[in-house]
Amino acid sequence: MTDYRLEDQVGFVLRRVNQRHLAIFSHMIPELTPTQFAAMARLVEVGQASQNELGRLTAMDAATVKGVVDRLRKRGFILAGPNPTDSRRISLSVSEEGKALFNRLQSVALRISEKTLTPLSQEERVQFLEYLKKLM
Repeated sequence: MTDYRLEDQVGFVLRRVNQRHLAIFSHMIPELTPTQFAAMARLVEVGQASQNELGRLTAMDAATVKGVVDRLRKRGFILAGPNPTDSRRISLSVSEEGKALFNRLQSVALRISEKTLTPLSQEERVQFLEYLKKLM
């Protein structure tokens, strides 16, 4: 007999909570993945960024951010152009169509967070997010 119980392990619990959150997200925002939404949110926030910088700002590895950017560019939500300070780099920004989509979806994204945290009281929500941030 072992003392190890999978359902008591932090990684397992976090993965299950993440699966629940992703299911809520995909139901409420079917037109974008969470990583695509995160990339757009950061670009709306900062205005423009290189692909490498966007990866750092969204905690995505190089391969993931490349795929996200490629798909968003193909759909016309992100634009790529010359970097004003470094001609060797490409700057990414959100297109007008992308901004309109983001503006329409940001209230939905807030509801997704609300729905994910529904089982918790307001005080527990604040504590929970503080604890998760401590673990990052």
